Amino acid sequence: MVEAGASFKYEQGLRRRTRLAQMMVKELKDKTKIDELILTITEKKEPREFQSKWSGSSGRVADATGQDDAGDTVTLTLWNDDIEKVEVGTKVRITSGWASSYKGNLQVSAGKFGKLEIVS
Repeated sequence: MVEAGASFKYEQGLRRRTRLAQMMVKELKDKTKIDELILTITEKKEPREFQSKWSGSSGRVADATGQDDAGDTVTLTLWNDDIEKVEVGTKVRITSGWASSYKGNLQVSAGKFGKLEIVS
């Protein structure tokens, strides 16, 4: 069994476990990668439809507010299936996500290549 947040590095044919760095909201900056961030959802807005200007694809997006263990909050952008996973009070783990600034506000998301999981 693999611990949540664990990753593996291969050196000279040996598998060595490395730990992802759990981040806090106060450490986040614009255009940074998120190794691991755990948030409790304190607010969730209604989803809205979008259509990409570049690819023409469409889907749904919703904003939520998440709070870390220190009490700091950040906007969490939820895409498509992730919208239905979370409700107010849900604790989530974002791994391999991103942080960026949009209209002057910092936001985080699992994005296309990251993962959003429910933490029990």
